[in-house]
Amino acid sequence: MSKLVKDLVAKDIANRLQGVNDALLVNMVGLNANASVVLRRTLREKGISLVVVKNSLVRRATEGTPLAPAFEGMEGCLAVCWGGEDFVSLVKEVTALDQDDEFERFETRGGVMDGEQLGADKVKEISKWPSRHEQLSLLVGQILGPGATLNGQLKGPGGQLASQIKRKSEEDEG
Repeated sequence: MSKLVKDLVAKDIANRLQGVNDALLVNMVGLNANASVVLRRTLREKGISLVVVKNSLVRRATEGTPLAPAFEGMEGCLAVCWGGEDFVSLVKEVTALDQDDEFERFETRGGVMDGEQLGADKVKEISKWPSRHEQLSLLVGQILGPGATLNGQLKGPGGQLASQIKRKSEEDEG
């Protein structure tokens, strides 16, 4: 491949990855065509993008970006996954596909999060973290819990006082 063609391909990869700060690296070698189509469709339905790249070209394309550390020391065929609701959701989806028997040749090789290179074992650890949606629900529960307690503490004595006043007014009328 000529230098001009390599530059064009590297620019295309850079354009595709523009604005991407966190991504996963996966290996798809050995998947047959049908499994590859099903895998890509599954990822696309969840808002996850996947592109197979050549290491030297993707290194050139990501030079100076937050994705650059992901490709340091990586060898072999790679595919880059990014997207999803948030990075933890992306990791959960890809890890679930990694463990699926239908895609037994699909494996997670690493990634990058906040400019830090991740190994395959760190990716599996991140898959156990709560996703953004789960974190928000935990936070809302923590905020509403004390509020509900305070509400009960304020309404309880007020309700008792109101019932005593009502009973007293009924006794005066009778």
